[in-house]
Amino acid sequence: MPFYRNRVYPRLVRMLGNPKPILEVRQRIVPLAQGTVLEVGVGPGVNFKHYDPAKVNKLYALEPNPGMVRLAESNRRQTDLDIEFLDLPGERIPLDEGSVDTVVTTFTFCTIPGLVEAIQGIGRVLRPGGRLIFFEHGLSPDPRVQRWQRRWEPILYRVFSGCHLRRDIPSLITEGGFQIEQMETGYLAKFPKSWSYCWWGVAVPQGR
Repeated sequence: MPFYRNRVYPRLVRMLGNPKPILEVRQRIVPLAQGTVLEVGVGPGVNFKHYDPAKVNKLYALEPNPGMVRLAESNRRQTDLDIEFLDLPGERIPLDEGSVDTVVTTFTFCTIPGLVEAIQGIGRVLRPGGRLIFFEHGLSPDPRVQRWQRRWEPILYRVFSGCHLRRDIPSLITEGGFQIEQMETGYLAKFPKSWSYCWWGVAVPQGR
């Protein structure tokens, strides 16, 4: 339903805010970005203020939801970053091969259809020496939590625009052609634990 997707869902995401445990991880990982940066799935633009303007010379903000872009525009006006919004035609990132130094994703991989192909596309646009900085949630290692994730997933899929609770993100990053250089994991909320198991870290394309 376009009205829910473009009008209601963006405001729901903004209303949920940026809780302290999530904010603290953003503050640690987003400033690692440097050079020409692509952020995939910028949502309402909450990461913009965490980039280091001294290290980032250009930020491509990829977001297919026009409602999210409207919210992100207000956050863009609060930074000195050179930000250019991009839409997503089909499944292909609209940038040339080897055109960016850093790709950033936060709570994006749970909703992308054909995620392995999308991660391969991220590898295509990265220059040699480029890095993927990720902060994602998904499959808990605890079987008891996994049972709750299985129950919750159909609901979150509808409410949060295709969100999958049970994706094993590190395995999918590896399957997409990346090697994880550093990573931390943990539950970022005591309740509901089924929503809050996260990974954050840095990955590089294999064989480069």
